[in-house]
Amino acid sequence: MAMNIGSDKDDEIMSEINTTPLVDVMLVLLIIFLITIPVVTTSIKVALPKEKNMVRETKPENVIISVDVKGKIFLYDTPIKNSDDLLQRMKKFSAMKPQPEVQIRGDGKSDFESIGRVMYAVQRAGITKVGFITEPQ
Repeated sequence: MAMNIGSDKDDEIMSEINTTPLVDVMLVLLIIFLITIPVVTTSIKVALPKEKNMVRETKPENVIISVDVKGKIFLYDTPIKNSDDLLQRMKKFSAMKPQPEVQIRGDGKSDFESIGRVMYAVQRAGITKVGFITEPQ
């Protein structure tokens, strides 16, 4: 076994281009493009709906249910005892022809549970038109 230390061949200038780092960079770029291009382009063309803010006027025949911060339910200005009482009152409105629209005014800081109870009572009564009243931006 022989070892060559300090030979004159080590001092020669290397005139070849080392392409290994270039190939590594190109492969990384290729992988990045292969991953990101399918996200940008989609194959299914869909016409998405446009957002519209329509101002709705409150009609006298609309039923307005309010829920305050504490979760108390009001039909117009009359306090409602519980959701069963609301259900009985909503059944009267659901029997009307044409059926009035129920508009729910929920306080922004109220629990979702109280709004959910109102929606459930309206659904059980058979009312099909339900809307929420919000503040304009």
